[in-house]
Amino acid sequence: MRRLGVFGPLATHLAAPLAPTLALGLALMLGARPALAVLPSEQLANPRLEARAHAIGETLRCLVCQNETIEDSDAALAGDLRRLVRQRVLAGDSDDQVRAYLVARYGHWVLLKPPFEPDTLLLWLGPVGVILIGGVGLATLVRRRRAGEAEAPLSPDEEAALSNVMTRRDRI
Repeated sequence: MRRLGVFGPLATHLAAPLAPTLALGLALMLGARPALAVLPSEQLANPRLEARAHAIGETLRCLVCQNETIEDSDAALAGDLRRLVRQRVLAGDSDDQVRAYLVARYGHWVLLKPPFEPDTLLLWLGPVGVILIGGVGLATLVRRRRAGEAEAPLSPDEEAALSNVMTRRDRI
């Protein structure tokens, strides 16, 4: 004899119509691959130069997507930056020269890991500052609540009004 568990026939009745949908969803999730942002037409013919350009692109931030590399982003600006990197690599620029060229045009924000310099202190220390300010604000709030002023006692008029409301509520 087969045991159907706690839900028994109800579970079977509800799951049967969902089976094809669940199977399709599972197949789509397993078959999904990330889109290749670098188009074949953008790739360089020389595999060594393409590998260098790809490595440089992995260190550059998409200015539209912000936390994606230009190699991973489908944004039009990222495509322009990929083509620019490949042009500079073909022109014979070193990796550092390509990055310096892009920093000169777009600032340190284009680098996924900007250098720790006076110009980039806000990028590096900004998150720490926000956390510190939040911590100080939270500590101040907790201290004020703990020290909290004792609540003032009710006046005779307030006590009478409260008693009246409570008496009416008890009758309902």
